[in-house]
Amino acid sequence: MFGRKTPQRLITGIDIGSSAIRIALGQRVEKEDGSFDLHILGLVEVPTEGVTKGNVVNLEETVSSLSHGLEQIERLTGVMVDSAWVAVSGIDIISQKSKGVVAVAKADGEISADDVSRVVEASRTVSVPLNYEILHVIPHSFGVDGQTGIKDPTGMTGIRLEVDVQIIYGVNQQIKHLTKAVYRTGIDIDDLVLSVLAVGDVVTTSRQRDLGVCVVNIGGSTTSLVVYEDGDIIHTAVLPVGSDYITNDLAIGLKVDIDIAEKIKIDYGHCVSKDIPKREKIDLANVGATENEVISHRFVAEIIEARTEEILLKINEELLKIDRSGRLPAGIVFTGGGAKVSGIVELSKEVLSLPASLGYPMYVTGGQGNAHDISFSVALGLVKWGANLHTDTKKTYSRNNGSNKILKGVQDVFKSLMP
Repeated sequence: MFGRKTPQRLITGIDIGSSAIRIALGQRVEKEDGSFDLHILGLVEVPTEGVTKGNVVNLEETVSSLSHGLEQIERLTGVMVDSAWVAVSGIDIISQKSKGVVAVAKADGEISADDVSRVVEASRTVSVPLNYEILHVIPHSFGVDGQTGIKDPTGMTGIRLEVDVQIIYGVNQQIKHLTKAVYRTGIDIDDLVLSVLAVGDVVTTSRQRDLGVCVVNIGGSTTSLVVYEDGDIIHTAVLPVGSDYITNDLAIGLKVDIDIAEKIKIDYGHCVSKDIPKREKIDLANVGATENEVISHRFVAEIIEARTEEILLKINEELLKIDRSGRLPAGIVFTGGGAKVSGIVELSKEVLSLPASLGYPMYVTGGQGNAHDISFSVALGLVKWGANLHTDTKKTYSRNNGSNKILKGVQDVFKSLMP
């Protein structure tokens, strides 16, 4: 049923997290109806050294960890990786709205692709915050001579063309350290992509993004979120809390080693304490402790519940900023390794008063069964991002990297604006 294009370009996505580096290598596989799946040839996860809260703090350790991951993916797939799409996920990501205005070039007033490219570029002429650079420029809608809400103005007639965009910035030094770590491994960077933007497109449907949905990616040290409405991104944020904070609380509350606490979280973690019988116990010998010690399973759940609820309340604070608290019909979609803790969906429904679900990567095949692991959502999202761009298909976002280059390609601009 599937017919592949020939040749197929292999695409690599690298998610450099605070606790693990995850690498996905795959390609686009065409379907008869014109849509496509991602066929994943290999997925690799290795521990991270030298990264804190999404930022490189020790270059040598980060290069060593990434090199180890690249060696594994090349050994697994038999393919030499020469370039990759790389996720950016630091806590200092900021965004702001901007507007671009240009005069239509043609004498007859017909709007061309070049006009669209020029107006999007004009929206970038803003005062960039000190020590920041532009990661993405995301057009929301166009206006032609006062008529607003236009998704694609091509071929329309007018004198004045406007665009409303959201610009996302990253810290200069953090981006330089990340790119240097990748280049030191001997591979090129196709581009940098804000991690939550990559993951949002692979774990939600276009209908969810039209209705209104918040995608939450819970990592080790950070939690990032993106809110969609009418198919557009209306808000992004990176919170300085993640699943490692649950592990730390368990280590302190139970007075155990941090590695034992992590094992308890993975094997026995649950977010809703009332679901656990009061008399149920956990023998620490079962999670690697050297001595037999019995603890209350209910107490473990209470610690996890308290910290998870704190994360959820911080998410709600972001929704309140944009007046979307309790007002997203498609609810909350959780993904990332930190979302694996049992009961997070139920607790979220109670705390946020919204529908909630786990966001598994969609339309993905292969990967030895790991392609539907929510831990790999960002890496898989990067592969999809690259597949969209390199095969000249629809992109959900118009994007630029931080080099301030002009948007290239008429079709890339238009297709990035299609719902």
